[in-house]
Amino acid sequence: MNLKNEIAAKRLVELLSPAKNIECGMAAINHGADAVYIGASQFSARAAAGNSVSDIEKLANYAHRFRAKVFVALNTVLTDDQLRDAENLIHQLYQAGADALIVQDMGILKMNLPPIALHASTQTDNRTVEKVKFLQDAGFSRVVLARELSLKQITEIASQTNVELEAFVHGALCVSYSGQCYISEAMTGRSANRGQCAQFCRLPYNLTDADGTILVRNKHLLSLKDLDLSDYLPELLEAGVMSFKIEGRLKDIDYVKNITSYYRKKIDAAIEHKPDYSRASSGKTTFFFEPNPEKSFRRNATDYFLNGRHNAIIQPETPKSLGEPIGKVLNVTRNAIELENGHLLHNGDGLCFINKKEELEGFRLNTVQTQENQKTAICFPDIMPKIGAGTFIYRNQDQAFEKIMNGKKADRRVGVEMIFSETANGFQLNIISEENETVTLSFEYEKQIASKPENVELNIRQQLSKLGSSIYELQNLEITLENAWFFPASVLSEWRRQAIEKLDELRANNYVRELPRKAVHSSFPIKQLTYLGNVTNKNAEAFYRAHGVESIQHGFEIKHQEGVPLMFTKHCIKYEMGWCPREGYKEKVNEPFYLTHKGQKFELRFDCKKCEMEVIG
Repeated sequence: MNLKNEIAAKRLVELLSPAKNIECGMAAINHGADAVYIGASQFSARAAAGNSVSDIEKLANYAHRFRAKVFVALNTVLTDDQLRDAENLIHQLYQAGADALIVQDMGILKMNLPPIALHASTQTDNRTVEKVKFLQDAGFSRVVLARELSLKQITEIASQTNVELEAFVHGALCVSYSGQCYISEAMTGRSANRGQCAQFCRLPYNLTDADGTILVRNKHLLSLKDLDLSDYLPELLEAGVMSFKIEGRLKDIDYVKNITSYYRKKIDAAIEHKPDYSRASSGKTTFFFEPNPEKSFRRNATDYFLNGRHNAIIQPETPKSLGEPIGKVLNVTRNAIELENGHLLHNGDGLCFINKKEELEGFRLNTVQTQENQKTAICFPDIMPKIGAGTFIYRNQDQAFEKIMNGKKADRRVGVEMIFSETANGFQLNIISEENETVTLSFEYEKQIASKPENVELNIRQQLSKLGSSIYELQNLEITLENAWFFPASVLSEWRRQAIEKLDELRANNYVRELPRKAVHSSFPIKQLTYLGNVTNKNAEAFYRAHGVESIQHGFEIKHQEGVPLMFTKHCIKYEMGWCPREGYKEKVNEPFYLTHKGQKFELRFDCKKCEMEVIG
C-alpha cells in the first residue's frame, strides 16, 4: 500500500478553527488547523464577521497548500426575496474554492447548487439519532452536533449513522438549544437565526416567585461558562466525533493562535499512539510559545453536559472574561496589595475580582515587586480598589503573554524527501512530498571534477535544503553520484527552485474537493412543524413537504407567535439553585418563577420529564 492509500484507510481527525477574517484564517492554518470556517458577506449567523468572496478564495488557496479545508457559513434562515442572492453567492463561493457550506435553512437544498458538500449547522438542532439520520439521508456530508449532548448520546448517534460528526470543544456557549432561541427577535427584532443576536442570555436578571418576592437579585442566571473539553478528546474520538470545533468567529487573531495551538498539541497527543487515526491535513507545526487557554477570553470553564448534569455551569457574577486564576489577597495597605502567587504577575497586567456587591471589578498594575520568597508580591495598582484580604484575584490581561503573541508564533511545514542523482547527460532531482506526490526534473549539465571533492556533498546538501521561502521542510536527502562533480551554488539553487515550483503546481492540481453526498429519499421524523422548524421561505416549505411533513407553521422571523417559549434550554435554574425535585428537594416552591430585567419579564417553565427549562415572553 502506498502512503496516500495508507492515509486514506485511516480515520481522519480534524481540528476546525474559527476565522473572523482572512488574517485569522491564515493564522489558524499556520498554527495547526486542519480546516477553518468563515462567514461570507451575507447569510452568516455572525453578521458582524462577513468576508468577501475574493478573501475567501485567497484563504482557500492558502489552506489547500496544506490540504486544509475552508468551510463557509451560510447558516441563517432565508426569506423568499433572498433565495436568488443566496444561490448566486453559493456558486461564487464554489468557484472561489470553498470546500463545504455550513447551512441551517433547508430551502438551500431545493436550489440549483454546484457540486459542493453541505454541513448541517448546529442550528438545525441535532440532538437525536432520528434527526441526524434524516440529515444524512437528505444529502448532508456532515452534521454539527448540539452542544448539550453527553458522551453516551454521541456514541448512540455515531453507532446508528454513517455521516461525519462534528462537535464543539471550546468557546462560548448559547444557553438555548441552537436554532431554538427567539428571545432576541421577539424583544428587539434582531434574530439569532439571522446572525443578529442581542444576547439576552448575558444580561443580569432578578429571579422572582409567583408573589413577586425577589429570590436572587441582579445575577447573570442564563450566562453559561465557556466550554472546554480539552481533557476529553480521546473519549470524544471513541464516541465517534471526527471534527473538533473551536467557537469564535468574533474572536481576535491572538485567540485563534493560542487556542488553535493548544488543541493542535492536545489532538496530536491523543492520536500519537493510535495507528488507526491520522491528521486530516498535511504538514507539521512548530510552535514558538506555550499555548494556554486561560490567557485568552474565558468565562471560566465547564464540560457542560458531556459527562451528565451537574451544578456550576453558569457564571452568575459577570458575562465577561475572568481570565486566569492567580490567588488570594494576603494584605492591603493604603496604596498596595500583597498577593499570593505574585511571581506570576508583570507590570501592566490587568487584574479583576468579584467585589462586595458581587460584581466584577478590575484594575491595572503599575508595578509588581516580588518578595524574597519568590511567591508573594507587593502590587501597586493604577487606581486602588476597595478590596480586602481573602479576595480571590484573576488576571484577565497578561502583558507579557500579549507581547509574546506578537509576530510569528508558529511555522508549518510539509515534509519532503529528495533524491539527487546523475544521468548520462547531466543530473536529476526527485522530490517526494509527505503525501507521496513526486516530481522529477532532469538537467543537462557539463560534468567537471571538483577541485575540492571533500566539499561536494556538503555543498549539495546546503543548497538543496534551503526551503525557507517555501512551505516545505527537507526530511531526507539521498545523493547518488559516480564522481565528486563541481556544482556552483547558484546552479543547485536554481534546480531546487524549479523543482519546488513544479511540486507546488502538482499539489495544487492534485487537490480534490469532496463531492456532495448523494441524497436518498426519507421522511422527516415528525409530520407537523411549528415555528420551531424555522421555515421562512417557499423552498424550505417545499423541502419539508417533499419529506412527508403535512402541516407547517411560519418561522418566528416571519410571524411572531404570542405566549410561546422564546428559549429552550437544558440549563435549569431550579437545579442550579438546589430546588430540583428529581434530586430529592421536597420543600414546596412558590411557582411560577420569573426573570426580570429593566421592565422586561419572562416566565420560567420546567419540563421535568425532559429535564429542560423554557423561557416565555
